Amino acid sequence: MIKVDLIKDKETWEKFVLSYSDPSFLQSWNWGEVQRTLGNKIFRFGFFKQKKLVGTCLLIKREAKRGAYLECPAGPLIDWKKPLYFEAFVKQIKKIGEEEKCFFVRVRPQILETLANRILFKKQGFISAPMHLYAENTLQLNLEKTEEQLLRQMRKNTRYLIKKAIKEGVKIGQSTDVKDIEALYQLQMETVRRKHFVPFKKEYFEKEFQTFLKDNQIRLFKAIYQGKILAVALIIFYAKKAVYHYSGSSSRFRKIPASYLLQWEAIKETKRRGCQIYNFWGAAPLNKPKHRFAGVSLFKRGFGGVEVNYLHARDLPLKSGYWLIYGFETMRKFYRRL
Repeated sequence: MIKVDLIKDKETWEKFVLSYSDPSFLQSWNWGEVQRTLGNKIFRFGFFKQKKLVGTCLLIKREAKRGAYLECPAGPLIDWKKPLYFEAFVKQIKKIGEEEKCFFVRVRPQILETLANRILFKKQGFISAPMHLYAENTLQLNLEKTEEQLLRQMRKNTRYLIKKAIKEGVKIGQSTDVKDIEALYQLQMETVRRKHFVPFKKEYFEKEFQTFLKDNQIRLFKAIYQGKILAVALIIFYAKKAVYHYSGSSSRFRKIPASYLLQWEAIKETKRRGCQIYNFWGAAPLNKPKHRFAGVSLFKRGFGGVEVNYLHARDLPLKSGYWLIYGFETMRKFYRRL
């Protein structure tokens, strides 16, 4: 029998998450704290078998105009070969969803996109979600190689542009000052004006930066040319991995490839920290050349790495009103070219 109970101790939580085979910062204690400080209700619960912790799950309640729902990013962290664990998870999220008057639960587990995994969720009443949840299609670079080997496996043009940025005098700096989030926010807004997408609030960046900084798990990288910041990237270091989480770039000095050198310096810093994987985060599928993020995905692929595709988000409907939400999100996905 599997018992489910809330976990209130950070050490207990982190010890289990970091022992998992493929943990994500999206299930870290600090990600829960980011959501809590932003005003979202969170639930951290563990699965116990004979008093032994055998699984964890961070669940986040989202209050949206279209209706409240629960979100489980990159979780739950369980042994997927044991059906009882998954059944306990489904029972728990149904219980919380009903208590919180949610229309549905959206889960994007940290397991691969396979037919077997799709069937596993279908048997429990889940359907394919109309929208993605965080990075499902990722590009991940194995860092257990020398810098020379990493450079050789890059696209020839990527290597050339890194060298060009160095030759042109681009400098890369790292920051732990929350005031520098302003630069990220402003460059994001500049990108928004060019690409027409919904931006994140500055408070969102600040809360994430301040929370992960307490455990030395985040850095802001800046590419500077002639005293001007041309590119900024927020990198999260967690569980022997680094994630290229957010970024912004300027349209000024377009012939200066600052973003290429910024990425290379972030990769080298990741190696210095003893990490094994550099995750470029979301990447548009190769078979979707008109995808909104096809251009930036081409940039990311130039550094090498392999495609790692996690199971597309699954929704568990809890109320009949969910189907109106399903229709709305389906149309929104089409218009956003996702």
